[in-house]
Amino acid sequence: MRIKTTIDLFEYWNRIRGQDLAPLRSQVEPTDLRQILSSVFLLETSDAGRVTFRLAGTRICDLFGRDLRGIPFAELFAHGHDDIEHTAGGVMSHAIPALLNATGFTAAGHRACFEIILLPLRSDDGEYDKLLGAIAPAIAASWLEVVPLQFLALDRSRLLHERLGDDARRDAVLEDELTLYPRPLSIADTMRRVMSSLFAETDAPGVPVRHNRMRA
Repeated sequence: MRIKTTIDLFEYWNRIRGQDLAPLRSQVEPTDLRQILSSVFLLETSDAGRVTFRLAGTRICDLFGRDLRGIPFAELFAHGHDDIEHTAGGVMSHAIPALLNATGFTAAGHRACFEIILLPLRSDDGEYDKLLGAIAPAIAASWLEVVPLQFLALDRSRLLHERLGDDARRDAVLEDELTLYPRPLSIADTMRRVMSSLFAETDAPGVPVRHNRMRA
């Protein structure tokens, strides 16, 4: 991790979990995250089995130019890449956080690099069924939050087991790491998806933008 937003969120999550594998959802206090709240999101598993946004900070909604409540997390990645869905589900099932590096593309040809952190949360019944996360750009750019991103392309992903100091859990999950974190899209595949997105945008009717604010 190199970006303050993702570092701050990880350190907060690690502090409130104590000796547990992950903290309870009820332990997360939005007021504790007020400095980064606009870049924070909460994911949950929908009735259809998809990992979807329950809450998303205003800055994230501005990045994509739309309200993300109820939208599958995987849809942010090149038209809903199935491997991203599997990755998010794997973070929940193994209760080990992960860091994704991705490049965001706009229809106007802009691009920017992002860090995305996924942190498992525990429900009162003991199930790890939610994810706390953040999306943060690697550098500031004047067009960010003005020109919406069309999609993200995964560049790299890794487990953060080395930051937890739990060798037993690390060894148990390493054999699944390649399955959880697939190879990123090739440049050719990314460009095909860019062109597909551009054509889809041309044909789509205008939709008003409504942003969802992050609340407790």
